[in-house]
Amino acid sequence: MTSSRAIDSFSEIATLRIELKDSDPLIWRIVEVPTSITLKVLHDIVQVTMGWLDYHLWELVIEGQAYGLPMDEDWGAAPRKVASRVRLRDVLSSGTTTIDYTYDFGDSWEHRLVVSDVRRGDPGGAYPRFIAGERDCPPEDCGGIPGFYEMLEARTDPAHPDHSEISEWLDEYDPDALDVFPIQIALGRIAARRNAAAKRIIKPATD
Repeated sequence: MTSSRAIDSFSEIATLRIELKDSDPLIWRIVEVPTSITLKVLHDIVQVTMGWLDYHLWELVIEGQAYGLPMDEDWGAAPRKVASRVRLRDVLSSGTTTIDYTYDFGDSWEHRLVVSDVRRGDPGGAYPRFIAGERDCPPEDCGGIPGFYEMLEARTDPAHPDHSEISEWLDEYDPDALDVFPIQIALGRIAARRNAAAKRIIKPATD
């Protein structure tokens, strides 16, 4: 039989604000997320909400502790915990929790995740749920923040030696536009998996 605490914790949500550090103007998103998700699913949510393609390694750091994928070696870094074995609710502080998230250790896309307003979710709602955001994320493998803005500058300058190549590569990319529909679809898939798990958890015991 499932305890009421398990059901309550599964229904708990929080507001997640995602910011791409050093982007100017700021690239950001706000999502409502269940606190019962693992840190691996938190990574999945950041990826699809920002628009990354999950091609590269990543890491979450919370109060000095690193979380990520299981690795055979730590390569001299502090030992990391496996993100799929830790739930978001277990690392939250009272009030607001700030998490550092790095995607692609080459380009080093650094994000600030701020988790706040932990509360009971809408029983009829599907989570995670997109709330707001501005601007498209940079293309993958463009050299991090410096490379991204150098690339945009080259596209706007016909005299730049890489203007034609960059313009062709970026095609119709618009850094100021945000297409919400793919985000909603991707988050909906995560929510569907979570709702299927909820039915198994909350299903009453049978004789």
